[in-house]
Amino acid sequence: MSNNDIVAGFDDEKDDSLKIRLQKVDSVDGCLVLYLTGYIDTYNSNFFQKRVTRAVESGYTKLIFNCGGLNYVSSTGIGSFTAFLKAVKPRGGDLVLLEIQPKVYEVFQLLGFSQFFNIKDNLNEAVDFFNSDGKSGSTDVFPKIFQCPICGKKLKATKSGRFRCSECKTILAIDNSGQVFLG
Repeated sequence: MSNNDIVAGFDDEKDDSLKIRLQKVDSVDGCLVLYLTGYIDTYNSNFFQKRVTRAVESGYTKLIFNCGGLNYVSSTGIGSFTAFLKAVKPRGGDLVLLEIQPKVYEVFQLLGFSQFFNIKDNLNEAVDFFNSDGKSGSTDVFPKIFQCPICGKKLKATKSGRFRCSECKTILAIDNSGQVFLG
């Protein structure tokens, strides 16, 4: 199924610096996975916003951005994600980010935006988040296995709090919902 089959006119414009592939999530109404490859900066963020806005206007308000292929995001690009969040929240939607590269995560963290976004480790967790109506309950969050946002080492947290990565020695914090932060 092509992007245009999922969202009419989605691929009318193209930009080689950012490729977006769409996948509909059949088990959740209005849910769409956007696989991002490339980078988002000042020059292509308008293109990025237009395409995602087209998806939102087509009724997709539960957006999952797979950022595994995203190797750079400027502050303008992070502003785009914030705009999407503001667009979908009033429509009963939300936004989840997956597989964020360490350097990209660091930009989110430095600008203080990591606390505003739902960041999950994989697609199953993102779909579960939407199936639970966007509630991240702490009942079965711990023990949580996740990757260090700096070095990528798999770590296990048994409860919320602050701790040090055993590989790179970075100080990390994890909140009651299982969200991981630097610091």
